[in-house]
Amino acid sequence: MAVSQTNLAWATLLAVGPPDGGRRRLHDRLAHALRTAIRDGRLAEGAAVPPSRALAEELGCSRWVVTEAYGQLIAEGYLSARVGSATRVSWSPDTARLRPGKWCTGST
Repeated sequence: MAVSQTNLAWATLLAVGPPDGGRRRLHDRLAHALRTAIRDGRLAEGAAVPPSRALAEELGCSRWVVTEAYGQLIAEGYLSARVGSATRVSWSPDTARLRPGKWCTGST
């Protein structure tokens, strides 16, 4: 039986890490860890991320931390969310080249 993306050990995959001198808040560190996992290809385009309650429980933090991180990544175009559906990765190196703006990795 294959293991789905949502059954990964998220705490290990994300490696949120300690604050760097207390300057970065937990939701910022979580957003950074998710963004890095997406950009590195550990979370592929279309992959579902865990529900906020489940990820918060696994990471031992509040749901607010997770929803803030998800909201930031949705605003940046890394995740997409629809009511009644899983939040999914919407970024890949291929789609990034097609989008104008500061996250564009291709030449303009």
